[in-house]
Parts: sequence; structure tokens; C-alpha cells
Amino acid sequence: MTTKSLTTEWPVLDFTAMQGTIETIHQWIQIIGKIRLKTMPWQNHSWHTTLYLSPVGYSTQAICFDGGIFEIELDFIHHQLHIKSSNAETQHIELKTMSVADFYKVLFEKLAALGIQIKIHGSPNEMEPAIPFASNTAISTYDPKAANLLWKAMLKSYGVFNKFRSGFIGKSSPVHLFWGAFDLAITRFSGRPAPLHQGGVPNMPLDVMQEAYSHEVSSAGFWPGSKDSPMPVYYAYAYPGNQAYAKQKVLPEQAFYSPEMGEFFLKYEDVQSSSDPEKTLMGFLQTTYEAAANTSNWDREALER
Repeated sequence: MTTKSLTTEWPVLDFTAMQGTIETIHQWIQIIGKIRLKTMPWQNHSWHTTLYLSPVGYSTQAICFDGGIFEIELDFIHHQLHIKSSNAETQHIELKTMSVADFYKVLFEKLAALGIQIKIHGSPNEMEPAIPFASNTAISTYDPKAANLLWKAMLKSYGVFNKFRSGFIGKSSPVHLFWGAFDLAITRFSGRPAPLHQGGVPNMPLDVMQEAYSHEVSSAGFWPGSKDSPMPVYYAYAYPGNQAYAKQKVLPEQAFYSPEMGEFFLKYEDVQSSSDPEKTLMGFLQTTYEAAANTSNWDREALER
């Protein structure tokens, strides 16, 4: 007897129904990401701070601390947070509707029980308003089904992103989850320095932005949406941008360029509902990369295989 995989199909995402859960998880990963930020050695472009997809959710992966390692994982199958440590037993937190302040308090209590004493910057980044976690006592919604569907959508995207990454032999980021904006991203680099970034991201230090964009990039990712842009999308952009980039033809035909954002977008729905979602998404990733590389004169022969 065979069991059908829980992640075979690309799930339908209804942002309106999922909004509360998306906003709750965003707050949670901000807290967890800041723990990784505080404990991991620095890596270029803030890669030491990011989270990663796991077989059950999102993970910090292994973090070195006090002669051992620990890992924090959000599990969207069993709806628990796990803190695993090489020095002690695993601690668990039930994922449920609660305030951000309660989640913050319990998480650090569980860490302390494992002998892990960490102090983080206690307010979110890249969001407004940036209410301190300990003061955010409003009840935050957690719908297990919504959390699971969002993770499954990222899991499907993750597979295509990794296949796309394999065609590039220049410098490339891992496929990782940025907790600031809550996006799963993949970035390619030309190898050339870029103009100094001017910043402008809410509650994000200018020097962090300038280091992140120190070199020319072509970046793409998946973003679940927000109350101001209520739809899950794939995005792609180049830094520095140029006027020719915006005029390039990309796939599929539903993809569009936003002059306001300076990025190409493709609705998740257009990928999910297509006859071949993997091919559709790969076409978007490849053609937007080519738009960036060709209009910025990247040395594609040296960078691709």
C-alpha cells in the first residue's frame, strides 16, 4: 500500500482567509530570525540571519552556542515549535492563537530551560508599526490549515528555485527565507560592484542595506502578500535597475512589470492553476534573470553552465 504525498499538489492560497495567520507567522519568524542573527557569525549580505525550509516547516538549522548546537523549528504538520539542543532534551511549544508577547515570553523561557541565554533587539524590522514583541499583547490568529498550506506553497517553490540555482556557476545565494519581509528568495551575482544603495526600507539600518546590495544582483522570490498587497506573488528585480530591464519580454504572458516597485511580478495563482506549475515558474525565473543579465551586460558565458 502506498501513501500519497502530502505535498504533491500546488495548494490554492486565499490571502483573505489566511491573512491573520500569515501576519502571526511573520511576527514569529522575526523573533526566531533575530535569535539566529544574534548567535551566528556574520556572513555577507546578511546570509547568517536567514531561515530555511525543513521537511515540516521553517528552521534556523544548526546554531553554534556555548560549545554545542541548537535548532529552532516551526512545525506546520504537528503545529509545534521545537527547540532541539545537543546538550539537553528538546523543548516544545504548541502553535496556536496567542499574542506575540506570549509567544515571545514562552520561547525565551524554553530557551533558558536549555541553558541558552540570548538577548535580541526586541522590535520587528521591515514592518510598520514596529510594536515591540513584549508589548504586542493583541491576540494573533493561528489557523493550522492556513499555516500548512503556506508552507506547502513555499515547499513547491523551493524545489523549482533550487533547480534554477543549479544552472549558475557564479556567486549565488542559497534558497533561503528572509524574515524581514517574509519572502523565500534566490539571488545571483554578476561579480561586479554596485552603486551605493540609498536605503528606504522601514526599520532597516542603512548600512545593512548597503552591504546587502554591495554587488550587482538578479534576485527572485516568493512573497505571501500583505494587507496592502493582498495576493501571493513571485517577484524578480535587478540591482542596479535600468530602463531597458523594464521593457524586456518575460514569461509567462501573465507576468507584468510594476514601475512603482521596479520589479516583475507573477501571481502565485497563475502558477498554481497552470497546466505545468514547475515549467511556468521556471520560465519566469529564467526570463527575468536573462532580462537582468542581458541589459546589464553580465558575462553569461563565464557565469552559466
